[in-house]
Amino acid sequence: MKNINKISGAEAVIRSLIEEGVDLIYGYPGGAIMPIYDELYKFQDKLNHVLTRHEQGATHAAQGFSRVSGKVGVVMATSGPGATNLVTGIADAQIDSTPMVCITGQVASHLLGSDAFQETDIIGISTPVTKWNCQVTKAEDIPKVLAKAFYIAKSGRPGPVLIDITKDAQFELFNYNYQKCNSIRSYNPISTCSDDLFDKASKIINDSKKPFIVFGQGVILGNAESEFKKFIEKTGIPSAWTILGLSALPTDHYLNVGMVGMHGNYGPNVLTNECDLLIAVGMRFDDRVTGNLNTYAKQAKIIHLEIDPAEIDKNVKCDIALLGDVKSTLPKLTKLVNNNTHDKWLKTFSDYYKIEYDKVIHNEIYPTKIGLTMAEVIKEINIATNGNAVIVTDVGQHQMVACRYAKFNDSKSNVTSGGLGTMGFALPAALGAKMGAPEREVVAVIGDGGYQMTIQELGTIFQTGSAVKIVVLNNDFLGMVRQWQQMFFEKRYASTELINPDFVMIAKGYNIEANKVSKRSELTLAVKKMIESKKPYFLEVKVEKEDNVFPMIPTGASVSEIRLE
Repeated sequence: MKNINKISGAEAVIRSLIEEGVDLIYGYPGGAIMPIYDELYKFQDKLNHVLTRHEQGATHAAQGFSRVSGKVGVVMATSGPGATNLVTGIADAQIDSTPMVCITGQVASHLLGSDAFQETDIIGISTPVTKWNCQVTKAEDIPKVLAKAFYIAKSGRPGPVLIDITKDAQFELFNYNYQKCNSIRSYNPISTCSDDLFDKASKIINDSKKPFIVFGQGVILGNAESEFKKFIEKTGIPSAWTILGLSALPTDHYLNVGMVGMHGNYGPNVLTNECDLLIAVGMRFDDRVTGNLNTYAKQAKIIHLEIDPAEIDKNVKCDIALLGDVKSTLPKLTKLVNNNTHDKWLKTFSDYYKIEYDKVIHNEIYPTKIGLTMAEVIKEINIATNGNAVIVTDVGQHQMVACRYAKFNDSKSNVTSGGLGTMGFALPAALGAKMGAPEREVVAVIGDGGYQMTIQELGTIFQTGSAVKIVVLNNDFLGMVRQWQQMFFEKRYASTELINPDFVMIAKGYNIEANKVSKRSELTLAVKKMIESKKPYFLEVKVEKEDNVFPMIPTGASVSEIRLE
């Protein structure tokens, strides 16, 4: 707790951030937040501010920073368009449970509701996509509101919070006093359940002959990777991941059977409808995972370990719900279950993998076609980084390929836009990831479409000197949309073909070393050179124009109707 004689509301914002341990902010200044930026100038020795080239870039950078560091990302922007430009990133953070505090300036309180210059009701706009938001019109409220904001953002199921501060509140003087928030009346971030439910769950697990685990990002957000590993190794249960759960368990772990969902692996999808027990750990049964809910795992008993009560029975009805942080609930369950192996059941997954490997995987990573495939690019990145890199992906075909083929040894290594599917996410998110884990290699894998949505953030990378490695897989198409048009719209490629600029020239314009590869014989050396560079580096790889990503579950189909071609 700090007591300081009268200071301005703007200075209180900066001091409160420092009290919360913040040392990095992403943002873009403007008229309504200028007093806060003026105070920030005086605290440059304690707070590093990164000037992104667009406010959306600031939110994605804060997301990338948070996802690899485990800290709360912080963003600042001005009123009106500055605030509304944050909304896409805030919505992305909300659905992917990323803790973030956004601070926006607002017109003076006496102008609220008058359609003043750059006035927008950002509280009304952001309410559906924030965990909490609040408008501050008095300086004295700033410390307690910010303390509350950080507590809400990072407690329980994390999420974004927005604080809107009027300009007069930023100028107003008051007696500053800061106290961290540790609880809020009526807000219970972590639910609990009775011990008898653990007894019942363990009995079901012990009696099961074909148990199957699907794990999500809750394992990573709960820092429960070790607890999860102990649980699956004791029970011997095959485990598959959602996109956001990827990297919670090493890719090469013997019980890691791959990815579920629309472009997931063959075995985990088909066998979802053959298991007798499905254990969901820190995941929300997203529609891309379940396919047709009417046919999803109807033969299985379902145990759901989840921190958010709102997710229980929302999409898939469970037999037992174990509410709580998985870091606490998993050890309780591990104590009660028997040591077991399910070798015959595990071999079934291996058999399906062999079918998938022969029909899909081998042809993708060792292609006979002339053009380069996206999968073989990911294979070269795996070799060059030994599976130790943070891989940041955008949204589209390249995202699915990277998630399918990237190798991970460590947690918090896969950064992608999951629930919202935001094109333009990867470039700024990779910058944030590199700043959140500067000692790690960070590789952004991006499609040529999404790349151009936030391409201006090359300027931020140039200005900060962050050694982000950028790989654009260029097929001159909006690839995922084109794939759907080919498969379901009789090849009517409506508005999906791209006439692209000279990406290498653009990167060099930002003083970033750049290279382009179109031949297989050039790929290994080009990737090696990129990874060995100590500076930002851009690599464009021309890949096959009309390659599709398989396996695939068509929209509305059952997971067991997954197609290999």
